[in-house]
Amino acid sequence: MFTGIVEEVGKVRTVRRTGGGMAMDIAAGKVCEGLDVGDSLAVQGVCLTVTSVRAGMVTADVSLETLERSNLGFLRAGDPVNLERALRLDGRLGGHIVLGHVDGLGTWERLMEEGEGWRSFIRVPEEVEIYLVEKGSIAVDGVSLTVASLDGSLLSVALIPHTMRSTTLSMRRPGDRVNLEADVIGKYVYRYLRGGAAREEKAGDDRFINMLREGGFL
Repeated sequence: MFTGIVEEVGKVRTVRRTGGGMAMDIAAGKVCEGLDVGDSLAVQGVCLTVTSVRAGMVTADVSLETLERSNLGFLRAGDPVNLERALRLDGRLGGHIVLGHVDGLGTWERLMEEGEGWRSFIRVPEEVEIYLVEKGSIAVDGVSLTVASLDGSLLSVALIPHTMRSTTLSMRRPGDRVNLEADVIGKYVYRYLRGGAAREEKAGDDRFINMLREGGFL
């Protein structure tokens, strides 16, 4: 589990295709501290398992499923990446609960100045849009952000100078694909309500069938 508070921007050193997946070497500093083989590391908001760690370098494997659902397959040597170690139980939850499981890819549409900060507009797919609410939380490339507005499939988020300095979002350009993860609490609530609606519909169908039976039609 993560918080969406990026600890460091690392740099991809090498990318190697391995069968159906990929392995990445990432140059990093702070996140290497206390990191062991088998630990989880969020890379651009994607939870990966560390396969090797040494001074200034961490290696992680990327499965085919992850390549298909995220933007990690677009990474090349030299690209910057947002990094966050898994949350410790005695740590602060400064952002929101982030699992590192990408729900879909959004399209970065534009960035406009707004006061001392910026507002970014992102086109989101339907499988993500259904979980979003204004003032709710969303992780964009692993960065915990607040939904500022939602107009159909067009999402906007406010970006403060610290976020722009400390993450890769300042490097995004129109047309770039970004990893999106909706708030897990919202997903559970949506699932629960959908399940309740389905149960109610089934109960209605059962009542109708019983009426037909009582009337001698079945």
